[in-house]
Amino acid sequence: MLRYRVTKTVNFLRECLMTMTQASATAMVARVSTIENMERGIEYDRAAFNTWKYRHYFEFDSLKSDKNISVRCTLCIGRKLLSTSKNSTSNLSKHLARCHKNVKLTENPQDPLTDVTAVKLDVRATGLSAAELKKLVAAYIVKDMLPISTVDSESFRRIVEKIPTKSGVKLPQRKSFVGYLEREYDKMNSNLKATLEEAEFVSTTADIWTVNNKSFMGVTVHWINSTLQHNKAALACKRIRGSHTYDVIGAEIEEIHSSYGLQGKVIATVTDNASNFAKAFRVCQPCHLESESENEEGDDEEPTFTDVIEALSAASGDAQFSLPPHYRCASHTINLISTSDVDKHLNSCADTKAVYRSSIAKCSALWTKASRSTLASEQVEEVSRRKLMVPTSTRWNSLYEAISRIITIPLNELNPLCVKLGIKCLNEREYQFLKEYCTVMKPLTVALDILQGDECTYGALLPTLTSLIKIILFLVASYCMLQAIKTRFDAVLDSQEGLLAAATCPKFKLRWLRDERRREYVKELLITECRKAAPATENTNVSQIPASPAEMDFFEFQNQPTESFSAEKEVTDFLRSGYELEILNQFPNLKKMYMKYNSPTPSSAPVERLFSLGGLVLSPKRNRMSDRRFEKLLLMRYNHCFSPKENNKT
Repeated sequence: MLRYRVTKTVNFLRECLMTMTQASATAMVARVSTIENMERGIEYDRAAFNTWKYRHYFEFDSLKSDKNISVRCTLCIGRKLLSTSKNSTSNLSKHLARCHKNVKLTENPQDPLTDVTAVKLDVRATGLSAAELKKLVAAYIVKDMLPISTVDSESFRRIVEKIPTKSGVKLPQRKSFVGYLEREYDKMNSNLKATLEEAEFVSTTADIWTVNNKSFMGVTVHWINSTLQHNKAALACKRIRGSHTYDVIGAEIEEIHSSYGLQGKVIATVTDNASNFAKAFRVCQPCHLESESENEEGDDEEPTFTDVIEALSAASGDAQFSLPPHYRCASHTINLISTSDVDKHLNSCADTKAVYRSSIAKCSALWTKASRSTLASEQVEEVSRRKLMVPTSTRWNSLYEAISRIITIPLNELNPLCVKLGIKCLNEREYQFLKEYCTVMKPLTVALDILQGDECTYGALLPTLTSLIKIILFLVASYCMLQAIKTRFDAVLDSQEGLLAAATCPKFKLRWLRDERRREYVKELLITECRKAAPATENTNVSQIPASPAEMDFFEFQNQPTESFSAEKEVTDFLRSGYELEILNQFPNLKKMYMKYNSPTPSSAPVERLFSLGGLVLSPKRNRMSDRRFEKLLLMRYNHCFSPKENNKT
């Protein structure tokens, strides 16, 4: 019916052309042509191509004539343009059989009778907006840590020009793009502060990084949200000047915490075992105001007056700030055990001193030769089929990994290699010593890798150390390592924070404890802490007998608390439940304890990873970059500023 009406209208318009002027006739011809194209479109909609089972592999391009149409193949690279008849798809079938015979074709799942406009050309405006284009380019520059001057590169701008954009959209120059990055950083910082304001418990890691004769204080923050998801973000990578004394470190950490409103929220700050960090947290611990107030209440002495100006001038030279509790990095501590403590033990024993020194000296000669000579490196690679690793003092487990790489080469192949390189060969005793060294040190390296993992919480520390001690007991010559672990982790092995962090982890609970008395102690500790974590409404839950006002003056009724039983029941039910993390949603008080005691990380590895990214940003070619811009670019990269929200775990 529609086709009939269109045809009738066209014929009427042609008759009208005979009586019109030339200008009017020209305009009418254009309208006639448009209506005829509409008629062709209706014929196209009813064509055999539209009902073909493989039509979803082609896109309609244009109408060539009354009988033919042009389409583009979506399977071809560059979308090849093809011509076919409206009423026949044989050309397209031959194209699929000839060019895409290896593709498993599927029939169109849509009903062609109900989807007659599925292949019509979409002529709506497409392309990226100015905001979308800037965000994509910013994500490319920040994530790949490229210079901002990339946006001024002619070759880069030619690539960007090929991206479909809306009319008038162009990539801004460097100065404008820097302003855009500044605004995005401010937006990211505001969002991070709002998120941290909602968090009840957080922890931080801190360290100092020196590169290119500059020093930077790095701080990362960690917290667990209500969905039990672990989150992290970088707070600062701030330039510090002068000596790295304890008071400078303490002042910088407190300033960074204050700038994000973290006072009273930080459960602990994790750092390495450096003496200046340890002293900063030891000296700058918060004062115990409760004991001071109790002493003041008991004193009836006359008040003393102090000169305010004198007090302020005296206070200016002292550390007038407080820091949260200090946790030492467990990974760094284990690394000290595997290097410093083991080295002292092996050098103190006459039986092992000689073989230890000679074997390490020959390994050092091999590492030096392979790292300084390309010819030696190629010869090593021919024998071992991979390069040797060179130990460095700043990389944990590096000595173990370097030695284990050497002992993968059989002795009958290693010694001929040493002869070629002109270094001393290893004898059988030294080679066996290196193998035994790796056997003894392997449990320490495994524990270190576990504790520096991204998703590792503080609750994994004590179970890991307990398992490590148990494994070491079965090793030969393990007494020195056992003593070193107990000495260096003496304050951690019996800490209530560590016990509660492990006990509230559904993965561990009390299963890692072998001593029955210790299990009961931790269970009682859980119940006591659960009572404290319970809301105030539960603590004041009472049962009273109703009485008249006259009776109230005579009888004395005592409140009957019921919260202690609920706390004990919650802990008992939790210990009998499953081992999935989501099980904590059934126990609100224990969930709150888990979020509090497991927010710290057992290792300071997160801030070390921040410095690793910083080394890629602060390259020698970008040495003129300002310290503040470097910090902003690094924080945007670490916090995934331009990443999709579903992949962003700040």
